Amino acid sequence: MRRLGLLLMPLMLVACESQTSAPEAPEETVEAGWNSIGFDAKEQRYSPLDQINDSNVDKLGIAWFKDLPDARGQEATPIEVDGKLYISTAWSKVFAYDAKSGEELWSYDPAVDGAKAVDACCDVVNRGVAISRGKLFFGTIDGRLIALDANTGARLWETQTTDNSKPYTITGAPRVVKNMVIIGNGGAEFGVRGYVSAYDTRDGQLKWRFYTVPNPEGKPDGAASDEIFAKAAAQTWGDGEWKESGGGGTVWDSIVYDEDLDQLYFGVGNGNPWNHGLRSGGEGDNLFLSSIVAVNPDTGKYLWHYQETPAESWDYTATQHIIQTEMPIDGKMRKVLYHAPKNGFFFVIDRLDGTLISAEPFVEGINWAEGYDLTTGRPIENPDARFYKTGKPFIAIPGALGAHNWHPMSYNPNTGLVYIPAQQIPQGYEVPVTEIDKKRERLGFNVGIGWSIAQLPDDKEVYKAAIAATTGKLVAFNPKTGKVQWSFDYPAAWNGGTMTTAGNLVFQGTSTGFFKAYTADTGKELLRMPMQSGIVSAPSTYMIDGEQYIAFLTSKGGAFPLVAGVAGGVTRQVPNIPRLVVLKLGGKTKLPPLPDKGEITWDPPAETGTPEQIAAGKGLYGRNCIVCHGDSAVGNGFTPDLRISGVLGDKDDWASVVTSGSLKQHGMVGFASQLSPEQVENIRHYVVNRSNWTKENLPEMTAPTVR
Repeated sequence: MRRLGLLLMPLMLVACESQTSAPEAPEETVEAGWNSIGFDAKEQRYSPLDQINDSNVDKLGIAWFKDLPDARGQEATPIEVDGKLYISTAWSKVFAYDAKSGEELWSYDPAVDGAKAVDACCDVVNRGVAISRGKLFFGTIDGRLIALDANTGARLWETQTTDNSKPYTITGAPRVVKNMVIIGNGGAEFGVRGYVSAYDTRDGQLKWRFYTVPNPEGKPDGAASDEIFAKAAAQTWGDGEWKESGGGGTVWDSIVYDEDLDQLYFGVGNGNPWNHGLRSGGEGDNLFLSSIVAVNPDTGKYLWHYQETPAESWDYTATQHIIQTEMPIDGKMRKVLYHAPKNGFFFVIDRLDGTLISAEPFVEGINWAEGYDLTTGRPIENPDARFYKTGKPFIAIPGALGAHNWHPMSYNPNTGLVYIPAQQIPQGYEVPVTEIDKKRERLGFNVGIGWSIAQLPDDKEVYKAAIAATTGKLVAFNPKTGKVQWSFDYPAAWNGGTMTTAGNLVFQGTSTGFFKAYTADTGKELLRMPMQSGIVSAPSTYMIDGEQYIAFLTSKGGAFPLVAGVAGGVTRQVPNIPRLVVLKLGGKTKLPPLPDKGEITWDPPAETGTPEQIAAGKGLYGRNCIVCHGDSAVGNGFTPDLRISGVLGDKDDWASVVTSGSLKQHGMVGFASQLSPEQVENIRHYVVNRSNWTKENLPEMTAPTVR
């Protein structure tokens, strides 16, 4: 494999002689690009550059910026190779720029059908590209893997990696390993069977595939995973809905290659449905859900696994960022993985064989488990967390959005600390009671829980409590001690990924619209730059012609702002401006003034629905609409706020959108296949009720946001 990553180029500096001083000794300047998604194969997101450091970071200014076309979530880490900066954006579009001047070199639009957005659980996002030997590789929302000429943007080949009749998507960045492109997919919330695949970089031909859950039909697939499922893993699944749904287990983000041990690691996602009682009859660990799996990169053959959340039932994915390093344990250096998944525990795992070394909490308040038994490697669970066994609702900390979601963490070898974009977002779980929640449908989440517990009641104090309980935090975790070394609190969740450098710095953008820098060792805040928009992406850094640059994307988007409703708190009023921003010391470029927000007409139609119709509409809204339009129909600023929709007051206009799909190219497909005209009208009655109630009772807290 062509090694992607650090390029060290010593530059001899010629010293000037003077009559009063001796010649200065030559100094060595580090030149480094950012050649892959996590900087290099270890994916520590640590750069050796230190021109920007803890003594001058407050002098950062904007070198250049570029506005992007789609006001949706922008989650990619910019990649810099040979003086060119590459990004992927919402709707799987790709752009290339001169990394120094900002001149756009080329762009590529894969022309994804807008209707595919309904299959994207968490916005039409894309987390980045891979570059190797002059080729650029990226995945698309509709499941294609595409290779472009990195210099010209010309398409070289494309391969359909998924069955597009099923709700598969690709949002993660591919990795290039040994002349192969490795890619997974998403879609577990809707009901698919997960896998990871390797394709030849030359022509896109499939080399191998590893399924992460057994074949529901019990037949071999001709895949690398057949042997392990035939022998053992399939025995960890009982009878249940997984045989209809596919079981989930998608590999939608983290994939890393171990150059030292020649092993490939990937994190596996949640099951479908989430509810283990329905998915597998409450039986078995359900391998390889919520696991880190190691395979042979040449063949995809299974090597080892460690399951972080056996029989997961809360959407506790293990797809979060995986970091490779070495760590002294009992006087010996061991090759380890660092992992901070959704479930709130920080794992140190032996890279050689998957042995659990430690698992300690990196956030407070975890209540689904009290810790891990290091002898068995299993969590010590709170029995109340298994809501399908107790029959009682359970408010879990963390909830399905996790103590740490996809936002990348970073590791600084100088401090020994890992910098985690952590968050506190509780969630309620209960068994489905209504026929609406029980029924499996083609559209909408099929997760096997009751949605009523996820919707706030009509109580102003509860709304305030939801905002107060939903917060974020930058956590500097020390794997050697198993403790948080330092942390910085944020008023809202869903803050951006982190990057750390040899300049004793940690960088992170926030959902409230600031780009920040902290000292890596102590956590002192050194920089707080307003960026006009939320930031969820992780930054990168590179040096050209002796100047260090920092690049990142701005936007608001992804799962949390889609579903949060009022719990989005202050982030609801933050603008959504899709933009690539590049900083350098002494940068003088200014962002343009924010556009005038204009007048928002919030004039709800008169309520005509009966209490019974509104109640029925609430259940239907929770099952079909909440994951895109927010709890209680409180909008988020980048998908339409239904409470001020222009079609809300007219039954026929509403039906043309919800039933017939007149806006399907914007992602709003028609629901005629699963909602009757009466049900569609009941949803309208519910949204009219929400618009009137929130305007009357919570006008400041829930005022509509500008898209």
